[in-house]
Amino acid sequence: MPHLEVPLPPATGAWREGDPPGRRRWYAAEKPLPLEAGGELPGARLAFETWGRLAADGSNAVLVLHALTGDSHVVGPAGDGHPTPGWWDGLVGPGRPLDTDRWFVVAPNVLGGCQGSTGPASARPDGGRSWGGAFPFLTQRDQVAAEAGLADALGVERWALVVGGSMGGMRALEWAVSQPRRVAALLLLATTTAASAEQIAWANVQLHAVRADPHWQGGDYHDTGRGPHAGLGLARRLAHVTYRSEPELHLRFGRTPQGGEDPFRGGRYQVESYLDHHAAKLVRRFDAGSYVVLSEAMNAHDVGRGRGGVRAALGRVTARTLVAGVDSDRLYPLAQQSELAALIPTADRLRVVESPYGHDGFLIETEQVASLVRELLG
Repeated sequence: MPHLEVPLPPATGAWREGDPPGRRRWYAAEKPLPLEAGGELPGARLAFETWGRLAADGSNAVLVLHALTGDSHVVGPAGDGHPTPGWWDGLVGPGRPLDTDRWFVVAPNVLGGCQGSTGPASARPDGGRSWGGAFPFLTQRDQVAAEAGLADALGVERWALVVGGSMGGMRALEWAVSQPRRVAALLLLATTTAASAEQIAWANVQLHAVRADPHWQGGDYHDTGRGPHAGLGLARRLAHVTYRSEPELHLRFGRTPQGGEDPFRGGRYQVESYLDHHAAKLVRRFDAGSYVVLSEAMNAHDVGRGRGGVRAALGRVTARTLVAGVDSDRLYPLAQQSELAALIPTADRLRVVESPYGHDGFLIETEQVASLVRELLG
């Protein structure tokens, strides 16, 4: 991968046993987790972080669910155990929309992820090698089932609010459909009832990029000392283009060359340098195996599967619901959120986040998201 200034990790950017725990805590399932696709996952653990204090009656718990390459570190600085600062830093904390003087905020690292939860980089329960390519196929429903176990362990019978965007929105929706009595309010951001053909197609190209890397080795690279960093970097470059909007890229970069580089002599344009930067960041903090497992889980997302279709499934939702999309989102276009708002019986009208930043607008436009949180929580 060109233009990398910091040495790459030996095989993966995942958190692994022996690394500093940071603010993480862990929930360990007592029994193997049955999986929707068949079989079970033994020894499943979820890493999670909390802020605030759970009320005596358990009524003030809020569940925050991250997107594809997020983790449990919603708020706080980077440091030992946390390779990046909080990804929704302006939303959680004293005096903020999710005021931790009032709310008990819980953020798990998704099952299959790589920042403390059980995933391909994790050691198998027998203490042997990493799961690697033998890690089982997961769906959003499996991930929510694991999170329900975490809720039980924390003493949370009902979430005051479940909020998520993109992949986190898929899980938030699954919570409200599969366990409606446990969700009082629901905020869905830049997500969909089911992965579309185009979304699956974009993910398919990214998956091919990872698997085509000679260091992929069928997913069994974690203990070899070399990982598929080039493939993961290519996947991230492609994904990041879909996360932003064409007008933003044009306004920020246009056709301007990077620094003193000359594109006619092997140099880069600024937009190419930008994509290189995001690829380099991801390979140092993420795991290619988790990228594959989670992308496949997103492709499998279909809230109507086995439930009589989307309309019947969404009819199960009883939580007070707000659905919002980003006006410039070309990956999860507004039509998908319009369908959610129209078919969820407890949903208000579709809300639109105005942003030039495309799909990433749900992460960047904190004030607009904050107003939706305040509306639901009062």
